[in-house]
Amino acid sequence: MSEDDVSEPSILAEAPRPSSGAIQAATLRGVSLLRSASVVSLFTLASRVTGLARELLIAALFGASALTDAFNVAFRIPNLFRRLFAEGAFSQAFVPVLAATRAEQGDAATREAVDQVATVLAWVLLVFSVLGVMAAPALVWLLASGLQQGPGYDAAVQMTRWMFPYIGFMSLVALSAGVLNTYKRFAVPAATPVLLNLSMIAAAWWGAPWLGAQGLEPIQALPAGVMLGGALQLAVQLPALHRIGMLPRIALTVAGLVQAGRNPATRRILQLMAPALLGVGVAQISLLINTQIASHLAPGSVSWLSYADRLMEFPTALLGVALGVVLMPQLAAARATGDEQRYADMLDWGLRLVLVLALPCAAALLVFAQPLVSVLYHYGAFSDHDVRQTTLSLTGYGVGLLGLVAIKVLAPGYYASQDIRTPVKIAVVVLVVTQLLNLLLVPRLQHAGLALSIGLGATLNALWLLLGLLRRGRYTPQAGWLKFALQVGVATMLLALALVWAAQQLPWIELKGQPWLRIGQMLGVLVAAALLYFGSLWLLGLRWRALVQR
Repeated sequence: MSEDDVSEPSILAEAPRPSSGAIQAATLRGVSLLRSASVVSLFTLASRVTGLARELLIAALFGASALTDAFNVAFRIPNLFRRLFAEGAFSQAFVPVLAATRAEQGDAATREAVDQVATVLAWVLLVFSVLGVMAAPALVWLLASGLQQGPGYDAAVQMTRWMFPYIGFMSLVALSAGVLNTYKRFAVPAATPVLLNLSMIAAAWWGAPWLGAQGLEPIQALPAGVMLGGALQLAVQLPALHRIGMLPRIALTVAGLVQAGRNPATRRILQLMAPALLGVGVAQISLLINTQIASHLAPGSVSWLSYADRLMEFPTALLGVALGVVLMPQLAAARATGDEQRYADMLDWGLRLVLVLALPCAAALLVFAQPLVSVLYHYGAFSDHDVRQTTLSLTGYGVGLLGLVAIKVLAPGYYASQDIRTPVKIAVVVLVVTQLLNLLLVPRLQHAGLALSIGLGATLNALWLLLGLLRRGRYTPQAGWLKFALQVGVATMLLALALVWAAQQLPWIELKGQPWLRIGQMLGVLVAAALLYFGSLWLLGLRWRALVQR
């Protein structure tokens, strides 16, 4: 397929009028996907709300200091490996293979594949966790050598050792979630992250004061909360697996491990993981480099970026992750059975939802960042200066929000075809571009330059992925995209103007001493903004039924 085949005329071309039966089937598929995505979004919302409560509590109790930098670095290490192996390379390889196995061979073969993969994974995790605990000093140095200049380095090493086995729990959680999502059981995997947040909140609220009374650093309570949260997430998923008859049987002998390694599904997953690991590794290398750079900037830089990242992940998870989780097994099954039309329709549906929901969120992060940071974090030890610095980070991330969400839909379009090499190649180039942007922006913008580089890199990544799908003919946009984009664009502009006015008219920082008044004003502004946006879309002729019929 040539580039001309996917130019503007093809996007606007009249599609053949579908039959009433086809319309009904498309509507039912759309409703089913939307319902599943809504379930994931609802539980993800609960996760992000409790996550924000967690960050608010941590910010109020500990502020932004060398010790909070140490905790964020230590927590980032197991999270880095979690994203690298568990939710990254493993999930990208495991879910498409499992979905294809079920579609082509049935449940019995799927159950055997799960047993064998779980056996290999459990053995690898045991060895990896032991090595990680031993290598904690080296890992902290690699991630944030700048901490050696203050008291945070030793604390980061100690907390890393406590939290590193968290990767073991989360890798098994990723396997469980992949199985449950393949069987369209989305609720439990989406709900379990709440348990981590609740565990850390409990640790900060009760554990930190208790440690302080014992003459110990209160922040040391947080690693215990992390470990408890990981164990609880795994424990909740096991009954759900048992109910569908997919609870893994892990071989405890070397002979069983060897047999598991010879299973075709296991070998295929390992083959796919190699390029996936490189692709995800590129993203994590970028994160590692950014953390390393931030550790050499002003004290608190790592924390400012971390607080902004948590807030930015709110719309990313609600929209992008929810859509990606729902679409991945569906796209893989469609490709396995040769249903190319269903595959293309689901991609189109996902991208339309990305634009209509992510674009206004991006606008809000760009023009309304300081009020958001003030209301969510500006309490206790979190100073006015911290608000301003975190705002700069959040604005930089906001530039790339649309791209970050779109990647969650576009990348599964490749993974579903078991094509992991293409996203990897794109990620490598984006990594180079991001670091070149760091060289240009960080000397001028400090930590905010790091966030802006990530935002611009995400935008480039998403555009490249989209062009790849178009050029390969895997995705052809349905008719009406230009009109749809104009409707969303006009509504977003009206929303942005309203938020600019609200940001300038109300003294968000000065209201620190009146938190409930500030929270009430924020709720009022957000409700009014939502009514303005969706009301504008309705007046412009956009109907949600049209989005469902995809």
